[in-house]
Amino acid sequence: MGTRLEGKPVVQFLRDDLKQRVGKLAEKGIIPTVLIIRVGEREDDVSYERGILKNCELLEIKSKVLQLPIEIALDRLVEIIEAANRDIDVHGIMIFRPLPAHLDPEVLSKTISPEKDIDCMSPVNLEKVFEGNANGFAPCTPKAVIELLKYYNIPLKGANVVVAGRSLVVGKPLAMLLLDENATVTICHSRTKEMTEITANADIVVAAIGKAKFMSEKYFKPESIVVDVGINDAGDGKICGDVDFGSVFDKVTAITPAVGGIGTITTTILLSHVVIACEELTKD
Repeated sequence: MGTRLEGKPVVQFLRDDLKQRVGKLAEKGIIPTVLIIRVGEREDDVSYERGILKNCELLEIKSKVLQLPIEIALDRLVEIIEAANRDIDVHGIMIFRPLPAHLDPEVLSKTISPEKDIDCMSPVNLEKVFEGNANGFAPCTPKAVIELLKYYNIPLKGANVVVAGRSLVVGKPLAMLLLDENATVTICHSRTKEMTEITANADIVVAAIGKAKFMSEKYFKPESIVVDVGINDAGDGKICGDVDFGSVFDKVTAITPAVGGIGTITTTILLSHVVIACEELTKD
């Protein structure tokens, strides 16, 4: 029988640390503040926003929400971001993506201040991830994977890790973060030949393919540690991961659930970036 690697205790561990750090800032009269910029009313964005605001309240982080019309001009959005960059009372900026087609993401990513870019939108922060430079903000989901593995004392040094997925949001940056932990990393993708043989030889497999229940028990060995990053529509109104949890759970050593796993941790990682940004921007 496998072990469920739940996200909740990881979140609590991270929150305990963040509350202490927020308290120290409060002693100096400083309140970490995040500006959330949302264009339009995408259901996923609104739902994620609610989660961020709830967590802000728990951690005593101040939040400001700027809801913008979907037809906003690129120049106007650039002006708004530049104003937030200059605002000394804003420590982190979060812009929901994807954006409408007329809003050039390359222009916006180069506009946001790297020091306030808590969601790794800026190419400067992404470059730091690939350089192994910890003085930036990595994408939240890859960082959540690392925090979960560390919390459960799963050894990374020398571990054979397969990352299934090569996106710039999860797969590639996660591979870099794992290399920073001295893991041996292989990236697989949709064109990889004999993927089952590669993953079945790994100590840790991270599924970030983006396809519902794509990976069955044949992709793993009994000793496998499986981290499922996928969040997909199962077709019955429920959420499922990239791994077929039902068939895999009792065939591996440990696995994260699709609901209550990595996704639970990402919002706390985002807000930890707000606190870090605040500490850096306000230090003597």
